[in-house]
Amino acid sequence: MPLQVSEFSWSQTDCSVHISVPLKGHKAQRVDVVCTDLYLKVHFPPYLLEVFFFEPIDEDRTSVRFRDGSALFTLPKRNNTEWQQLMISTDDKERRKEIRQQALQKHQEKLSSESKHKAERQQADRKYALQSAMKLEEEERENIKRIKDEERQRTSDELKVWKQKNQEKTKMQTRSGSGSRDKEKPAGSHGRNPNPGGKLPPVRVSKNIMVSFTPRVFPTACRESMMEQEQEWLHRQAEARRPATMDLHALEDLPENHRNPVWLKDKGDLNNKLPEVFSNRAAAHLKLRNLHKAISDASQALSLLTPPVPANAASRVRASIRRGTAFCELQLYAEGLQDYEAALKIQPDNKDLQEDVEKIRNITNNQGTGDSSPLLSHT
Repeated sequence: MPLQVSEFSWSQTDCSVHISVPLKGHKAQRVDVVCTDLYLKVHFPPYLLEVFFFEPIDEDRTSVRFRDGSALFTLPKRNNTEWQQLMISTDDKERRKEIRQQALQKHQEKLSSESKHKAERQQADRKYALQSAMKLEEEERENIKRIKDEERQRTSDELKVWKQKNQEKTKMQTRSGSGSRDKEKPAGSHGRNPNPGGKLPPVRVSKNIMVSFTPRVFPTACRESMMEQEQEWLHRQAEARRPATMDLHALEDLPENHRNPVWLKDKGDLNNKLPEVFSNRAAAHLKLRNLHKAISDASQALSLLTPPVPANAASRVRASIRRGTAFCELQLYAEGLQDYEAALKIQPDNKDLQEDVEKIRNITNNQGTGDSSPLLSHT
């Protein structure tokens, strides 16, 4: 329940009433004021002041100022008479309630009317701004049209003058040409055929012109802007094919048919449950630089080598090393390191594996500062 404010003061003149209400430390932004001709409410929680005026006031000319921690109200009287007291002397709660409700309803209607008028003013302002913009656009279009018409007329006039000059020049050339032909015509010819025998010149011999084109690998036309990219692609293809003829001695530990990737592919298609087939085909793809296929076959082999038991430990080591090597060749050192560490966990005493793991760790920790190839011992 709000606390009633009793520490306020008021004074009057013949034409107005002045009320000073202390705000008790509250800011002006937190003060709610409702004022009508018979009622004044000043609410700043938890305090409340209600004034039921003795005589009606002119609410439209009412003003309030906030100064020195107080709200100062200036309330013009409707009747220029001296009031006997500020508020009506009635303790009838129903009467006060009726005055309060009427005042609040009137205040709400006033706010709604002001909001409506504000919206109408804003709509009128937007309409005026739109009309002004449309008017400016229309003026700009008219100006552009006028400039175009003037330019078109000027061009037309210049074209007419040019045509007239060209016609005159053509006529002069025609006249001078006719005179020259008359002078050059031999006497007594009178326009007769100079070739009385009627013999025609011989037909020209036809020949074929051989056109040779520069050989080109790509099906598209050669463009200077794409030459650098095309040369880079050809270089990568050559680098990818080169390992196919190098280091074949590394496959000497495999049977002859196991070195053939076509045989391995067919064998894998027929025996898709044998992990060694996929592991050996991964080794073949690795040497042929088919790195993504090597990763796929090594992953298939590892999935078939489950559950991990001592009997398939060596096969799991080979498949992990081959997949890790393919990852490292693709410069995916983090994935390659995981496979090499898995192999080292199976064979912790393998010196070559220990060296390879250390090399990959160094490249991973200092990636971008050294050689991108780890030069691994295992393949």
